[in-house]
Amino acid sequence: MKAALVEAPGKVSVTTVPDPTPGPREVVVEVAACGLCGTDLHILQGEFAPSLPLVPGHEFAGEVVGTGSEVSELAVGDRVAVDPSLYCYECRYCRTGHNNLCDRWAAIGVSTAGGAAQYAVAPVANCVRLPDHVRTQDAALIEPLSCAVRGYDVLRSRLGAHVLIYGSGTMGLMMLELAKRTGAAAVDVLDLNPDRLETARRLGCTRAAARADELDRPEGWDLVIDATGNAAAIQDGLGRVAKAGTFLQFGVSDYATTATIEPYRIYNQEITITGSMAVLHSYERAAELFAGGVLDPEVFISDRMPLDSYPGALDRFAAGQGRKILVVP
Repeated sequence: MKAALVEAPGKVSVTTVPDPTPGPREVVVEVAACGLCGTDLHILQGEFAPSLPLVPGHEFAGEVVGTGSEVSELAVGDRVAVDPSLYCYECRYCRTGHNNLCDRWAAIGVSTAGGAAQYAVAPVANCVRLPDHVRTQDAALIEPLSCAVRGYDVLRSRLGAHVLIYGSGTMGLMMLELAKRTGAAAVDVLDLNPDRLETARRLGCTRAAARADELDRPEGWDLVIDATGNAAAIQDGLGRVAKAGTFLQFGVSDYATTATIEPYRIYNQEITITGSMAVLHSYERAAELFAGGVLDPEVFISDRMPLDSYPGALDRFAAGQGRKILVVP
């Protein structure tokens, strides 16, 4: 089969690899579309993936074309979205309900072959059947949405909060949509990219600007969310949190990224700094929200590119062009 392959740090190609074979409790999915994500750029840099070469792609959906000997929940022809998370269910964190912090954490497309290919293998337990009205390609958005849902689980936001989001890429826009639906009084969005800011305005943010200084809120924001992973944005955002407010590190930074905190201010103003790691008991809820229309795929998906163009699609994504970029085998 044809697949994208990260051969070594900085080197990616589209090549032919062996067709996958399902285990007893696995299915083979013919991939309809696979989304690109910041994690894919980290993998290309040699981060996250335990070893290369690797077929990337952890945001995907498709049709079941093969089933393992012990699979009864799904049949050939079923359309599914796939939760890429793989846990050991044995370590302390799995046993205490923090599976996303599993000591042996792994994921389809991050540690095992993923969906940037014609076919991918997934545990049947990780597959969510799609309702008839959801287009299979569009369902590649469910995985990033499930990460955003996890972010709001961590925030435990209260009604009437003032929210500031750094970044209006796919994830920032998803956080915007969820903020609107979790009772925020106002949601402001920052981005240096004017095209992306225009999308935030289109989706109904309260205010949009390149920098927080352009917005008149000297007391700060109740919830500040970084969806960029950028050091300068993170540092600025830490200083914008209101008293008793929360800063959420949601964007994925490079390993070497650092920021400075002010311990006295955190103590004196009861500021919470927290993070959100991938998916935790949120994939099925994201699938239901998606089926209910929480996102408009026509707004979120800017590009549908052929699998042969995977290296170019990564370049486009790295350059900050478009919104969600899908590769279509």
